[in-house]
Amino acid sequence: MTNGVENKVVVITGASSGIGEATAELLAARGAKLVLGARRADLLLNLTQRIQSAGGQAVYLQTDVTSSAEVAALAQLALTEFGRLDVMINNAGISQLHLMEEVDIEGWEQMIDVNLKGTLYGIAAALPVFKSQGSGHIINIISTAGISIVRTMGVYAATKNAVRTIGEALRQESKGRWRVTGISPGFVATPFAGNIKNEAIRNVLTQRAGEIAIPASAIAEAVAYAISQPDQVDVGDMVIRPAVQD
Repeated sequence: MTNGVENKVVVITGASSGIGEATAELLAARGAKLVLGARRADLLLNLTQRIQSAGGQAVYLQTDVTSSAEVAALAQLALTEFGRLDVMINNAGISQLHLMEEVDIEGWEQMIDVNLKGTLYGIAAALPVFKSQGSGHIINIISTAGISIVRTMGVYAATKNAVRTIGEALRQESKGRWRVTGISPGFVATPFAGNIKNEAIRNVLTQRAGEIAIPASAIAEAVAYAISQPDQVDVGDMVIRPAVQD
């Protein structure tokens, strides 16, 4: 009896830590064939070796999702190594939080390039393969940001809501040829908040995460659930957050 994940070829961006790393480990343990991408090649190598040592199958490629060519190369690696691509997980993301009046144009551009354009590049890399195969699955890791709009998160939430809109349009256009899932994590115990430049906001979020965050494995389980459903079942949007989160 298969688990719905075994032998699926899965590409994961932002795979070197946090949700991406936890998802890679869980899917590998369930028999998926993994193609891992992120900017930090040393961490990718370590993760790949751990998966292989445990009997799993994984390859990696240093990947910056702000480059469409590099994301396309990641999808091509799946075809070269495993002969197909079943799931594209657009997980790479960044958050730079400021009040709008502080006009953090550099941060705005980073979030647009990684969160929005990086997801589009993942979709662009996967869709020609899915069309040729007649099947496939896009999974976008989004955020609870945008479900509830709060101060300092305006542009970050905007990029995440854009991904929600794109995912829904992609689902409608599929007409059953591919599946589309959006997963919105709340506070998760990952290094994500540590990349925020605004020290005051970074400290507040890090403290809050330390108090209530759920493990990254909880998001990985949601990913595995969506993948494991029968081909005719499309899991749309899931929100996974701490029970005590507002």
